[in-house]
Amino acid sequence: MARTAGWSAATTRFLNRFHARLAARGRPATAFVSSPEPRSTGRFARGRQLCAGNLMFAGHFVEARGAMIWDLATPDAAWDEEIHSFRWLDDLAAVGDMRARAVAQDWLWGWIDRYGNGRGDGWLPEAAGQRLIRSIHHALFVLRGTDADRSARFYRALARQTVFLSRRWKASPPGLPRFEALTGLLYAGLALEGMAGHVDPARRALAAECAAQVDAQGGIPTRNPEELLEVFTLLTWAQAALEAAAHAPDPALTDAIVRIAPTLRALRHADGGLARFQGGGRGIDGRLDQALIASGVRRKPREGLAMGYARLAFARTSVIVDAAPPPHGPASADAHASTLAFELTSGRRPLIVSCGSGAVFGEDWRRAGRATPSHSTLCLDGYSSARLGALKPIGGAEREYLEDAPEDVPVQITSAAGGLRFEGGHDGYRGTHGLTHARVLDLAQDGRMLSGEDLLMTLNDLDVRLFDRRMDAATLGGLPWQVRFHLHPDVDAALDMGGNAVSMALRSGEIWVFRAESGAKLTLEPSVYLEKGRIRPRAAKQVVLSGRAMEYATRIRWTLAKARDTAIAVRDLVEDVAEDEPS
Repeated sequence: MARTAGWSAATTRFLNRFHARLAARGRPATAFVSSPEPRSTGRFARGRQLCAGNLMFAGHFVEARGAMIWDLATPDAAWDEEIHSFRWLDDLAAVGDMRARAVAQDWLWGWIDRYGNGRGDGWLPEAAGQRLIRSIHHALFVLRGTDADRSARFYRALARQTVFLSRRWKASPPGLPRFEALTGLLYAGLALEGMAGHVDPARRALAAECAAQVDAQGGIPTRNPEELLEVFTLLTWAQAALEAAAHAPDPALTDAIVRIAPTLRALRHADGGLARFQGGGRGIDGRLDQALIASGVRRKPREGLAMGYARLAFARTSVIVDAAPPPHGPASADAHASTLAFELTSGRRPLIVSCGSGAVFGEDWRRAGRATPSHSTLCLDGYSSARLGALKPIGGAEREYLEDAPEDVPVQITSAAGGLRFEGGHDGYRGTHGLTHARVLDLAQDGRMLSGEDLLMTLNDLDVRLFDRRMDAATLGGLPWQVRFHLHPDVDAALDMGGNAVSMALRSGEIWVFRAESGAKLTLEPSVYLEKGRIRPRAAKQVVLSGRAMEYATRIRWTLAKARDTAIAVRDLVEDVAEDEPS
């Protein structure tokens, strides 16, 4: 099996390189049909750092003022993937001055000189799609002040990538990579002279991908909220580009946009950021609002579950729960064992979080971020609720699918007296320990208190016998469990009331207090917060309840209550630092 997968990957690489070189012989484009409108946005602060020579890609920091990024030693494949996607062009365009333009021009034409003839790295369909989108968006920025020869080489490179994409988009993995490839092909067909013949095939293929990947509830197989936002953004760009060129978007495309918009609204916390589940982050600041406005869809957040997530919200407080089985098969390559984990945000301040995806910090962090202890939920006997399988080749990398994952995840959301109640359970520990994990969350109507109850219980005689065997193996010492509540790094937490409570101060001035019923040990322990744009993981803390399951039913009750509000006369204007800024 491994030999077959390796042969398939090698064949894909060979065909990509073959068609990349073949595309170099195609007829070049000479101009744009119309002036492209820049839609992708970058980070101004990061653009300034790039201009200063502080290069940070895929979690690696290199100080190389005035360097050509294509000549630098490659730390790993993730670095290559990021620089070949031209994401840095968004950041430099966000700065927009002469210095930023000079850096962008040097790097762009440096890529054309080294790789534009179809040789070398970067010739993956999804990477070519990303390059085309960003090159077309920022064409006016990079072409200003260039001579005729440079302009001709620019258009020639775009044409070659367009021809390559028209032949190889099917080789991109289904999901976000294929949406990137097809949107890039569509963009190029609409924007470049002589490429109009690619518009209809790209439009039909994009519509087919929408029908195949976006389900009736507006979700995607990976259940990654940030990835759903990226797909949604690409579709709104494709729709706008088609309409600007007097082409009618396919109904499957517009229907997918209509389905996704309310789902994304349901996955948004009170501070505007996305829930950080299944490998996704908060999303680029402003990207979600920008995409929702561009879509023109005004539907309210989806009721019930949205892509398998439950949302409880009152006043300034939002709670989002992972309330469905994790993805399976290829869609689980970056999935997390986070069933029944939750996040809580108060106003502009995240309080309870997931650790996040550690992919940008290397393989060890990537695997650690996927485990149940990296999420705000219960972990039993050192096991995750889903286990990582053996490494399998996926695209140009190796990833583990989730195995032995929860299959039965019953959920109910009801209006209780004075608030909302979430009730859910999963069978991720039933096959290993005979125990089912159930969780009840009650959010008060004023948003000031979240009451929780976690239960471990046997459901039938088979469960009882398996639990008894586990207890015998533990010499009747009980099965250890921990309920974790990871805190955002900006939360100042300390044990209070003689160790019976944890006080948590937010930068807004709010104070929340965590308490648990007697019977569970309460500790405050180190944690980490993993996010893109950082050189290293951020230090954080976690509240941990621990104990041992000695009976066929174990109950753990706790509360999280707001003890002090932000002063009425004080607005929460403390600025967040979005990324590390090396000096």
